[in-house]
Amino acid sequence: MRILLDTNVILDVLLNRDPWVAQSSAIWQANDEGQIVGHITACAVTDIFYIARRLTTLETARAAVSICLEAFEVCAVDLQTLEQADALPGSDFEDNLQIACASLAGLDAIVTRDKSGFQTAAMPVLAPAELLRELGG
Repeated sequence: MRILLDTNVILDVLLNRDPWVAQSSAIWQANDEGQIVGHITACAVTDIFYIARRLTTLETARAAVSICLEAFEVCAVDLQTLEQADALPGSDFEDNLQIACASLAGLDAIVTRDKSGFQTAAMPVLAPAELLRELGG
């Protein structure tokens, strides 16, 4: 199963954010074990760096980027992706961009803690707990 992971799911693990870190860590482990193939957007990488840098140190932010690049596939963001995101009716461009990336990459689902921003997605949108149930955990 090929999954786009919303930025917040990744940040939950990297920043040890309660109460979400347990489920997000289980998803990360499923990725590490090959149960899923996790994808993130290229824009998520810059967001992760920016947020980690504001909350921690430069070294920690750089380490977070390196960890993500090693752990996940990265969906490119190009003109086609941006135009598709812009054409979506949702009001949150970042969510629209993630939908467009998942769609263009042919992914099976999106995993997010805030499903409301992904109502226009053509693929299933799952909360972390829903994905974990599907995986049998």
